[in-house]
Amino acid sequence: MLTYELEEELIRQGYSLICGVDEAGRGPLCGPVAAAACILPTGLVLEGLNDSKKLSEKKREILYDQICENAVAYAIVLGSVEEINETDILSTTLHAMREAIDQLDPKPDFALIDGNITRDFTLPCRAVVHGDATSPSIAAASILAKVTRDRLCAELDAKYPQYGIAKHKGYGTKAHMDALRQYGPCEIYRTKFIRFLDQ
Repeated sequence: MLTYELEEELIRQGYSLICGVDEAGRGPLCGPVAAAACILPTGLVLEGLNDSKKLSEKKREILYDQICENAVAYAIVLGSVEEINETDILSTTLHAMREAIDQLDPKPDFALIDGNITRDFTLPCRAVVHGDATSPSIAAASILAKVTRDRLCAELDAKYPQYGIAKHKGYGTKAHMDALRQYGPCEIYRTKFIRFLDQ
């Protein structure tokens, strides 16, 4: 259940600008990963705000606009396929998260990060497992990241229609893997994610 309990606890400790941080697109075979950071006004209620994965595409789009209109600050950063291929998906995701926090204006003094890793963050922070279903700040970031990633998938689908990316959003469905075997990968693919093609 979403409540401002975590944010209110941090405010009682003396923090004032708390951002939620989340990502979308760690699991797909192709395309960038999207990370978002968001500072909401304390106590802001957005009807239907929830973990982005539990919302319809239409509801996510509505909330995306509402978050952008009401947030104290927000930023969205893409971690490129090139970086994913040169390093790994976790390093790229964490780098994009840190970049998103760095782009916020005003600057946050604490970050609530979805998941269980807080590696190399430079400000005070806390990892929150299932944070997108607990903290409104993280839920807002999850929606910003998910909508951005889904819009990008639509663009990739228009450019590379043979893979059906608009439908599966890059995940390894049977149809997607069959298309990869038929057409072969192109530059949008994450090399470590498509090793099954060599088998």
